[in-house]
Amino acid sequence: MADIMNNSGSSEIRRLAAMCVESSTINPQLFTDYHVYRGLRAPDGSGVLTGLTDVADVMANKTENGKFVPCAGELYYRGYNVKDIVNDMISHKRFGFEEVTYLLLFGRLPDSVDLSSFKDLLGVYRALPTSFFRDIIMKSPSGDMMNSMARSVLTLYSYDKHPDDLSLENVLHQCLWLIATFPLLAVYGYQAYSYYKSDSNSFFIHDPIPTLSTAENILHMLRIDSKYTDLEARVLDLALVLHAEHGGGNNSTFTTRLVSSTGTDTYSAIAAALGSLKGPKHGGANIKVCRMFDDIKSTVKDWSDKDEIRACLTDILDKKSFDKSGLIYGLGHAVYQVSDPRADVFKNSVEKLSREKGMETEFNLYRYVEEIGAELLKERRKTEKGVCANVDFYSGFCYQMLGLPSELFTPIFAVSRISGWSAHRLEELISSGGKIMRPAYAYVGEHLDYVPLDDRG
Repeated sequence: MADIMNNSGSSEIRRLAAMCVESSTINPQLFTDYHVYRGLRAPDGSGVLTGLTDVADVMANKTENGKFVPCAGELYYRGYNVKDIVNDMISHKRFGFEEVTYLLLFGRLPDSVDLSSFKDLLGVYRALPTSFFRDIIMKSPSGDMMNSMARSVLTLYSYDKHPDDLSLENVLHQCLWLIATFPLLAVYGYQAYSYYKSDSNSFFIHDPIPTLSTAENILHMLRIDSKYTDLEARVLDLALVLHAEHGGGNNSTFTTRLVSSTGTDTYSAIAAALGSLKGPKHGGANIKVCRMFDDIKSTVKDWSDKDEIRACLTDILDKKSFDKSGLIYGLGHAVYQVSDPRADVFKNSVEKLSREKGMETEFNLYRYVEEIGAELLKERRKTEKGVCANVDFYSGFCYQMLGLPSELFTPIFAVSRISGWSAHRLEELISSGGKIMRPAYAYVGEHLDYVPLDDRG
């Protein structure tokens, strides 16, 4: 690629890119004229209905006098409020991700026997093919763990004796294998990258322990001494629970259903979802929050001075500092306006972890930025609609306190969301009636007379 992009090649690419801009720019007014909602979001904030699901419900509005009115956000997994699920698992000091995965896949809460059997099953599935790490993950390690995971997922197709079998039993088998091995693909991919790309002097691989929870296994495999505190594991487990599912409308889940509707194999569908989640507007958002806070911490001298914080955030909004995008990352959400229930739940546990880590001052800075940033955005937008912190606002900070490398932030999201993707793939195959998704696009160009090659000037 470097040889192709010499001076003459670069000049030609610029010329062709300019032609792309000319040929691909659509007058924004046409979207209004044709009643097409960009981003599949209507002017009132509601999403364009593209399907039905019984997996999860995202509630951010209520109807009053025929109009959508923002309300406190709620998230339901198979009809159960996530807050109730989390409160029960915290009060009983129970790891919840495996339980939530069971609920999402099978539509009901497991009893103690069901849950124990399911955990044992995941323990059996939590293994990669012989030599897979050496032959696939260690060869040509990627600088981006999401690309590494997608490549590994596509390669697992070759190790499956029945990769294209769409029977329910086989697809469920494939989904369980991916759910169980995603932590390995993420952590092992990072270990290979760290050793070869970061001039690391250490290289270690810990096999997963079948009796440990997913969260415990991640920390066990990632740390050279395999040690972690109980609070660390439980906060990471909570993060996995809260990221496991978010309705059919989020980009990566919609991608899963869209690709699944073609009748393709499980590995291709999940690899496509990984590509979607990789985007900074989706799964990569918490990394942007962390980078923004690095800038804020270097700019604001007194982290408890709200006036100084306000001035810093004003400069960010005025496109004078940080990445000059004018965005306060982590504030605002495509659906939630009053509150993100995931952030509400997560915030308390992140605060507890900050006390254990001696990072309360930094946590308070996050609180101040959340409070002041929301006020500034509301003032600038001149609207009564609220602006709330989303779950990404605190998740990156949480992962930093856990010592997770930033390269793993989005893969950890994938380790969680594979449960929701699997539930939606199964629902799509079972309930879609075999229909391929084929949305309509209106053509807004001209119909032209063909010009033979020799007559083109």
